[in-house]
Amino acid sequence: IKLRTSSSHEEGCEREFAISTKEFIGEKGKVTGLKTVRVEWKDGKMQEVPGSEQILKADLVLLAMGFISPVATVLDAFGVEKDARGNARATVDFIGGYATNVPKVFAAGDIRRGQSLVVWAIREGRQAARSVDEFLMGFSDLPR
Repeated sequence: IKLRTSSSHEEGCEREFAISTKEFIGEKGKVTGLKTVRVEWKDGKMQEVPGSEQILKADLVLLAMGFISPVATVLDAFGVEKDARGNARATVDFIGGYATNVPKVFAAGDIRRGQSLVVWAIREGRQAARSVDEFLMGFSDLPR
């Protein structure tokens, strides 16, 4: 394994590995934290480490799903509308792009378009980041 320093490290962030999110915690419709538990590999399966649950403060959660994911379950849990193929329905308009029918929920990449090339996921991720930045800040200097 090769571990590298990234811009997030330079900004004071720490990476946590082998952690599973068990629950979103929130108040008045806003996320305030995540209930997590440490996991380890035993007999070819990830298992929770007893006594390792913790609450991590959070005010924003980004889900990176990939090809193998509980897409339908996650979309249904948030009430996100799906297209005819079962993907998250989200606009790609210049203003408000990648927003779903649920306020403050954005979708891009595989969860929006289905399995595709990584270059599409990268492109949509960048465009969605700009839309989220505009939503949070009222404007964005990020490229489209």
